[in-house]
Amino acid sequence: MDDFSSFQKKINVQFNNISLLEQAFTHSSYVNEHRKTDREDNERLEFLGDAVLELGVSQYLYREFPNMAEGELTKFRASIVCEVSLVEFANELNFQDLILLGKGEELTGGRNRPALLADVFEAFIGALYLDQGYDAVIQFLKTYVYPKVKKGAFSHAMDFKSQLQEFIQRDKNSKIEYEIVEERGPAHSREFIAHVHIQNELGGIGVGRTKKEAEQKAAQQALKNQGAPL
Repeated sequence: MDDFSSFQKKINVQFNNISLLEQAFTHSSYVNEHRKTDREDNERLEFLGDAVLELGVSQYLYREFPNMAEGELTKFRASIVCEVSLVEFANELNFQDLILLGKGEELTGGRNRPALLADVFEAFIGALYLDQGYDAVIQFLKTYVYPKVKKGAFSHAMDFKSQLQEFIQRDKNSKIEYEIVEERGPAHSREFIAHVHIQNELGGIGVGRTKKEAEQKAAQQALKNQGAPL
């Protein structure tokens, strides 16, 4: 179990109950092939981790984006806890190297199967919660998940235009207008530049592969220029 020791050092977390950590990485196919052992698979931990992760992400978004409406918060959270994102988190920490699989699952490429990796990430969160509590989970998320949110890795799920509308109407009741001021590049790689005007003054500039993306980025910049929390 040297791999688990190295893993704990890597993430700066030391489990009190190492069997919980091992269980988080144990697939049902492994248990089925090792019935004489007392190993448990990670499915129950996955169930718990799913709920803990959703809560951890929810409370972060609630605090960090006070001007975001409930519907947008829900959409934003879904983009963070979806399978694609969880696989990225798992791959970053090389979770696939620790998974205990049955021979059949191994031969069919289970170690790199997205659904399996996402399940293992949730199971790990569940194991960490049981071993050290909610605060330890939050600390882990602060290190490996929240910074990505802050850097805009999930901004495709955010509607900055709606946020800007809400922010401006709430504080200034000003008129917002978008304008595509330039299109450039060949047809197969078109780029659009958008301006957003707030009460006839330039509020932000955005560049995107589509007009919609450019407008969203212009709105995002305008929010920053207005001092809105992002």
